[in-house]
Amino acid sequence: MKTLQEKFWKGNFGNYYIERNQNSKGVFTIVRDLIKNKITINNALELGANIGLNLDALKKAFPSAKMYGVEINKTACDVGKKKHIFYNSSVYNFKSKKKYDLVFSSGVLIHQNPKYLKKFYQKLYSLSKKYIYIAEYFNPTPVEIEYRNKKELLFKRDFAKEFWEKYPSIELIDYGFHWKEDPLLKNNCDNENWFLFKKK
Repeated sequence: MKTLQEKFWKGNFGNYYIERNQNSKGVFTIVRDLIKNKITINNALELGANIGLNLDALKKAFPSAKMYGVEINKTACDVGKKKHIFYNSSVYNFKSKKKYDLVFSSGVLIHQNPKYLKKFYQKLYSLSKKYIYIAEYFNPTPVEIEYRNKKELLFKRDFAKEFWEKYPSIELIDYGFHWKEDPLLKNNCDNENWFLFKKK
């Protein structure tokens, strides 16, 4: 494994996360954001898919589309592959000749080692055929936050700005804020910013 963070999510720490979230009703924020912008897809790839709740929501909205997930934790991957096409791999090691209509990460960039973020951005960009979606905790400047009494596991920053600076040719379609107190999103999200880009 390349990073301390990957070791945590691959092992027992990642398994506990699954236990805490396996009874979730699903995450429909990405669906709302895509439909709002009249986006249609034939397939989607999530980097850091966990057990596939985002992919479940997308499948309901786009029933004929194929859903793919990359997940480092084997237990989560085993759950996800019962529903979608899953790859048990580090995002950094994942390779595919296939390009996907939509490539996205949600609540995953915040848990990456900052030294490797540019490599993660490269995966988001290179694997996408058309759309890239990011939903993460936001801070205008990089900051580390203690996560469940542990250090070096959660980092907030302006991920979208960094991504756009690395790939200035992409088009910003829309962005916004998911508020967890929104009655329509209750129990379906954290307070996070989202960004939808399109490759030209």
